[in-house]
Amino acid sequence: MPEEAGQLAPVLSFLKAHEMATGNTVQAQYALVGVDEHDRIELPEGVHAVLKRAVEAMLTGRAVTLAPQSMTLTTQQAADLLGVSRPTVVRLISDSKIAADRVGNRHRLQLDDVLAYKESRRARQYDALAETSVSVDPEEDPDTIREQLREARKAGAARRRAGTRA
Repeated sequence: MPEEAGQLAPVLSFLKAHEMATGNTVQAQYALVGVDEHDRIELPEGVHAVLKRAVEAMLTGRAVTLAPQSMTLTTQQAADLLGVSRPTVVRLISDSKIAADRVGNRHRLQLDDVLAYKESRRARQYDALAETSVSVDPEEDPDTIREQLREARKAGAARRRAGTRA
């Protein structure tokens, strides 16, 4: 991937410069251009946005997967997407945390539902991090800081047990 970064940076730079240059006064047009003079196909704005996001992700070294939003997933595919085990996905379905349809003895999940759950889980994780954060003074005693962190973790755990966080 590092060798591709050198090739992707100019693409991203061009896309951003093009956006800045056109502003709101000109209707932007996007196209893929080939080697020959007549090798050109116009792209809808949505396709351009997808390509731009894919290039940005590749530039930062992330994997890119394109899939239609109405795609159905198996429990294993959902587990892979969420980074959890298949039994965990089955538990999330039975706990009504993720919607799923039953086809015979199998579950089918909508990609939209899995991505929505993933985003809400990420938001909950950030909230939990914020709850357990403590202002640290470099001059403060390390034992005092440890105690503050312990208390913050206990308070967060108590809130989760009380059911105030889903």
